Amino acid sequence: MNDLEKRSFYSFLALYLSSSFFFVVLSAYWYYSSQKTSLESETYYHLTHIADTISGKVIQAQMRGVSLELPQEEGYEYFLVPLSQKKSYKDGYFQENGFKVLVSSSPQEHLNIKYVVVKTELYFTKLKALKVRVLTTATLVFSIIIFISFILAKLFMKPVHKRIEQIESFIQDVSHELNTPITALKMSASRAIKKEVYDKKILTNISISTKQLETIYNSLTYLNFTHDQELPTTIELSDVVQSVVEYYSELSSAKNIQILTDISPCKITIIDSRAQLLFSNLLSNAIKYSMPQSTIHISLNKNSFIIKDEGVGIAQDKLDAIFDLYSRDSNIAGGFGVGLNIVKQICDEYGIKVEVSSVLEKGSEFKLTF
Repeated sequence: MNDLEKRSFYSFLALYLSSSFFFVVLSAYWYYSSQKTSLESETYYHLTHIADTISGKVIQAQMRGVSLELPQEEGYEYFLVPLSQKKSYKDGYFQENGFKVLVSSSPQEHLNIKYVVVKTELYFTKLKALKVRVLTTATLVFSIIIFISFILAKLFMKPVHKRIEQIESFIQDVSHELNTPITALKMSASRAIKKEVYDKKILTNISISTKQLETIYNSLTYLNFTHDQELPTTIELSDVVQSVVEYYSELSSAKNIQILTDISPCKITIIDSRAQLLFSNLLSNAIKYSMPQSTIHISLNKNSFIIKDEGVGIAQDKLDAIFDLYSRDSNIAGGFGVGLNIVKQICDEYGIKVEVSSVLEKGSEFKLTF
């Protein structure tokens, strides 16, 4: 990962883990508080139950004149406070010396007993066990969240990493594509200045290089997604196709590529600049991947447009991906993988069906159905 990806990765982790930690702590605190309150209530009512049971036996012993038999329960201690006891007691439930204590006057002075005092330390034992359980569970849950967060961060960064690689490759390809016509322009201009004679070959090179730059510019402008709010109009498509063929005639001639056309009138509703860009990308792509001394066939009728080249072709398993942004099937020619994506975008925008068939080393055919 580069520095940007690392910052994004750790920023995501920090945000995810901090929010998760807060949620785990809040949940643990809420659970601990509710369980502590429940334990407090349970202890109070159990102490009250023991005190009431003992008081009932005291009252029954006096009323029936039988000997007093008191129950025993593990974890709980109690004693009876007689009326003669000078130490003062008061009804209530409180905490003292590590015990939960309940003082009850329910014996009502039967058998000269004024209070029943019941106490236990089980509350603190259970509370300590609750703390350990909550902390252990919270730690385990947060450990699982850390593990999951790393997986999620990796998944989150995977498309970002792929897109960054595509953008970096795209920038390199654009730089390379721009360098070629710019270098040709500089050399042609330099030769013209030195010779002081503007021959046809120099002017042709300048023209081709300028058109290559214009094609790149138009593609990048379209991908900028800030299209003017133009309205589509009904145009004669044959004029557009013919002008595109003428525009690229110098480039095709430079590679000794013959363009054969069979063009009939066809009217469609589209923004004129979009139509120019659509057919420019298809033709420039065909020229780019065609071998010297080959032929490109173009046909247009009122229902469809077909362009067929005798170029390098496309593998069958890669046909589905050729319209993806930054996708390049071959490194034989230049390009930066946006031309066919633009073709697909324009076709989708105007409801034009685009089909492609290809055979490796024999060529490709693109068909647009209006």
